[in-house]
Amino acid sequence: MQPGDILSYIELCSEEQFNIQKGMNFRTQNGYSIFLMSVRPNAPYADRVEDNGKTLIYEGHDCPNYKNLNKSPKEIDQPEFMPNGRTLTENGKFLQAVKNYKAGQPAEIVKIYEKIKPGIWAYNGFFKLVDAWQEESNGRKVFKFKLVMFNEKSNDLTNQTLDHNRLIPAQVKQEVWKRDKGACVQCGSRVNLHFDHIIPFSKGGSSNTAKNIQLLCAKCNLSKHDKIM
Repeated sequence: MQPGDILSYIELCSEEQFNIQKGMNFRTQNGYSIFLMSVRPNAPYADRVEDNGKTLIYEGHDCPNYKNLNKSPKEIDQPEFMPNGRTLTENGKFLQAVKNYKAGQPAEIVKIYEKIKPGIWAYNGFFKLVDAWQEESNGRKVFKFKLVMFNEKSNDLTNQTLDHNRLIPAQVKQEVWKRDKGACVQCGSRVNLHFDHIIPFSKGGSSNTAKNIQLLCAKCNLSKHDKIM
């Protein structure tokens, strides 16, 4: 799988080999963590992209809606610990990973999927978790996690070069998906889709305009690559 690949929710779960029920998933069975992010209007959390897609700022998640709280999760500081005061929440686990990183341990590796529309996700690649903090937001404290794109992976993660797959802004992905009607522009296929640079990024093509991005299926994308080569 390459950054820019498009998956249904079922395909996403099949890729990761478990039923993903939450946005923050610390140290999965595959040896890395997973974030499900969204920068769509009215998204439940304020995720954002910086530095032409090389940096992500991911917002932590709210307290579960426990019956005895008598408050909305959006009125409560995002928790580091579960109500017992001992067990770390996902926020707490990732915060601890940042502390470990700053103490000299390897950075936590996080695989990023971005929501394009309900049930449709784009794979954005692997990132390193390098920082975390709390900030005020609408009268409460929320966690923010900073992740940076990188090229080489350790352990059982395969090497990949991301320069030609620079993260395409969410608004561009959404515009392209709507314009191309969720289908390959070459053959009309609705499976194995990919956000493709018409002029490759490595040859000066932009990631920041829908005019240079199109939907291609894997077969047509391979055919295009063969012609370029």
